[in-house]
Amino acid sequence: MDKQGETELARALLAGETDAFERFVDHFRSKVFHYSWLMCGRPEDAEEVAQETLLKVFENFDQLREPERVRAWVFRIAKNACLMQRRKSVFAPAHELSLDELPPTVEVSDAAGPPDSELLRSELRAVVDRIIAELPQAYRAVVLLRDLEELSTEEAAQILDLSTDVVKTRLHRGRLAMRQKLDCYVHNHCLEDEPSPNPTPLSPREREALYSLWSTQLTRAR
Repeated sequence: MDKQGETELARALLAGETDAFERFVDHFRSKVFHYSWLMCGRPEDAEEVAQETLLKVFENFDQLREPERVRAWVFRIAKNACLMQRRKSVFAPAHELSLDELPPTVEVSDAAGPPDSELLRSELRAVVDRIIAELPQAYRAVVLLRDLEELSTEEAAQILDLSTDVVKTRLHRGRLAMRQKLDCYVHNHCLEDEPSPNPTPLSPREREALYSLWSTQLTRAR
């Protein structure tokens, strides 16, 4: 679903259309799960983040003032939920490579563009996921929002509480690192071909909790 489709879906949800609720939950739960898996590191943590994000979304749905920015709004909530999950998860890495520990990167203007859209949809998508997962967290967060979720530099900066210049710099360096890893995979097969996980179906109880929050917001709005 493209951004226009998401905008129409958000408007339908604000209007109280029941079928829009089901489509919204299925669409954004999948997107948030994928984002959270790459940021948090474990499918179990990603499941919790996806549910917590949707609970917050429906709890605060009356605050969505601009349906055309629903993707950025959802991912700001997801970012915060993921940070909280990482702090409490016993599986969070004890140490991650920081930006200061990386070797200096030669800046080449426009040398590292975004991954090709066909590549992201191809059989190499799982490999791209693995490459992103190996990036330092600061690069990973920017690459996910800009290249996979196709948010603007300004939207990514707002979500991550960074300046646009910092976002541009991290995105450039992250793309360079990805291209080096992808080149290694293509020529030396230095990454395992492991499929990316998918979220488990929502339980009736989880879905009911989301629906109840949404219904409450609609009632209050009226």
